[in-house]
Amino acid sequence: MRKVIILVAVLTLLPATTASAAGLEEILERSQGASYSAEQVISCSTPDGVRDAVVSLEQAGGELRVSGEVEVSSGSGGWALVREGSVINSASVEAGISDAEPTYRVDNGSAHPFLNRKAGLYRLYAGDVLRGELIVDGATGALLSVVTYNSDGNVYCERRFIEFDPTPPELSPTTLTIGETLEPSDVTSALPESLGDFERLDIYEDGDDFTFAYYSDGFFSFALFQTPTVVELTDPGALTFEGSVYARSFSPGQVTFSWETRHGGMALVGDLPPDMHAEVLEGLPPPFAPGILQRIWRSLFG
Repeated sequence: MRKVIILVAVLTLLPATTASAAGLEEILERSQGASYSAEQVISCSTPDGVRDAVVSLEQAGGELRVSGEVEVSSGSGGWALVREGSVINSASVEAGISDAEPTYRVDNGSAHPFLNRKAGLYRLYAGDVLRGELIVDGATGALLSVVTYNSDGNVYCERRFIEFDPTPPELSPTTLTIGETLEPSDVTSALPESLGDFERLDIYEDGDDFTFAYYSDGFFSFALFQTPTVVELTDPGALTFEGSVYARSFSPGQVTFSWETRHGGMALVGDLPPDMHAEVLEGLPPPFAPGILQRIWRSLFG
């Protein structure tokens, strides 16, 4: 029996030059170009409980390495996940540019010392709703702290440095066996061009009817996978939406959805606050429970 297992697709918090608002784009681009070593605490209040972690980060030359419970090496728009020395999933992709109207506006910022360093605090709004608070290091542009909010004003996730060294690290050559670079596809896809405020920036194909698309609203982002077979999650919870049940799993800073469709499986991996999930899911094919004959066929032929 052939099954697709997507454990985690690690997307950097900062989309590659896709921010809609000029001020936000400048902040994100400068942060991506910073060099540093740091320890970071991630804590998220999810519907399934608190998800937290402490990770080590090194960034230099546009490459970010994260180590902790999982290890990630990524560049602008790329990622690779490793567990126990084995590559679970990897890709190197470049996001396109969205022409959509800005979703967010950023205030002018204010002085906000952090870790005994000069820094600025910037608040991110969608209309009148506070969606994020960014603390930016004055000397390097690194994001020292990022807090994201649900629409009701409650904190969803907090990522903050507890140690920070602006000395550019010397990154040793990676020993990962990275998969082939995925090139954006120009084929017509069933994956929608937009989902709520999220625009499809690029779409990729990797043979065997495996399709991957990258969506962003200028700050939050997610990857959407369409596969020929069922996508499995480890110990998932569930979300019932419009009478359908989706498998859902939260990890620090990330949510993953998985469900079966009439033609295979779908999975969504991103950093979306819970109140944004419905606007995305309602634009996608709903879960489908196949009959016994279809299940037998899929178990035999994938």
